[in-house]
Amino acid sequence: MKPLQQLVRPNIWQLSPYSSARDEYSGHEAHVFLDANENPYNKPYNRYPDPLQRQLKHVIAGVKQVPEDCIFLGNGSDEAIDLVYRVFCEPGRDNVVAIEPTYGMYKVCADINNVEYRPVLLDEHYQMSADKLLRACDSTTKAVWVCSPNNPSGNNMQVEEVEKLLRHFDGIVVVDEAYSDFSTVPVFRRRLSEFPNLIVLNTMSKAWGCAAIRLGMAFASKDIIGLFNKVKYPYNVNQLTQQHALEALSDRLQVEKWVKLLLQERKTMMASFTELRVCEKVYPSDANFFLAKMTDANGIYKYLVERGIIVRNRSKVRLCGNCLRITIGTKSENDELLGALREL
Repeated sequence: MKPLQQLVRPNIWQLSPYSSARDEYSGHEAHVFLDANENPYNKPYNRYPDPLQRQLKHVIAGVKQVPEDCIFLGNGSDEAIDLVYRVFCEPGRDNVVAIEPTYGMYKVCADINNVEYRPVLLDEHYQMSADKLLRACDSTTKAVWVCSPNNPSGNNMQVEEVEKLLRHFDGIVVVDEAYSDFSTVPVFRRRLSEFPNLIVLNTMSKAWGCAAIRLGMAFASKDIIGLFNKVKYPYNVNQLTQQHALEALSDRLQVEKWVKLLLQERKTMMASFTELRVCEKVYPSDANFFLAKMTDANGIYKYLVERGIIVRNRSKVRLCGNCLRITIGTKSENDELLGALREL
C-alpha cells in the first residue's frame, strides 16, 4: 500500500474539520448545555446527537468484533461509498475500478464526484479475476470496488482472488459485505490488521431488518476512519436512528431466527424456480436474494406488477440479460409469487 498521505486528496489531508459543540468538551461530565443554540425544551429531541455515535459504536464493536476506533457509521452505506470518493479521488483526474455487474451506487457516486469509473466484467460464473482488475488499474487508480456476496448475482467472490487484489494493489480496496450475514464464508472485516488498505462495508438494512433507519457501517484502519470522520457532516446519524439501532442490536437472537428462516425459504424458492416453465436457470446465491434467468424477463416482470408483486428486472444489466432478481420474503409472499408464475 502507498503511504496514506499519497492516496488522500491534498485538500482533505490538510482539512481542518468542523468542530461541533459536543466535541469540544469531550472527556468531561456535563449537565447544563448552553453551547449549541438548542431549544431547552422538548427533551430528548431538542439536543444534537453524539456526532461520533460512541455508545452505538461500543455495542457494534462487540457484535462485529471490530475495534471501536475502526468503525465509521453513516446515513446508509451510501454515505461511506461517497466518502471514499470525497477522501481519496481527485475529481477529473483519478479513477476507480470495479467488478461488473455490481451495486449501482459505486458508479453513481463516481459520476457525481466526476471520477472515472472502470468496470471489469466478471466471468460466466459471476466470479472476479484479480489479474483483470489489476490490469485495469494505473497510477491514478485510487480504489477498487468488490461486492461479496455480490449484487445482483448473489454469489461470494473467491476469497483467494480478493486476497490477491489486496496484496498487489497499492491503493484502497473496498469490500462490500452487506449480505455477509446470509453467507458462511469468513468475513474480511476481521482481517483489517492484515490489510491496511482494506475498507469493509456493512449495513443494518439486510439481516437486521432496519432498512428504514438508514444506518451503514464502514470498517477500516484507525487512520482511514479518522479521515472519514474528518470529512463527514457533524451530525450525520440522527438520534432516532442511533436509538433504534441500539434496540435492534440488543436482540441478536431474533436476527439469527430471521436469517435461518430466510435461508430455508431461499432454498425452497430456488428449488421451486428450477421447476417453473418460465425459468431457464437459477444462479447460486449466498445472499437473501437470487438471480434467475427467465424465458421473457420483461414480459414476466410486467405481468407480476399487474398482480401487485414487485421483483427486480435486471435485464439491462451486463451479463444479466433476461434475468429477474428475487428477494426472499415471508413464506406467504414467496408462495404468492410462485403461484402467479405457475399460471404462466
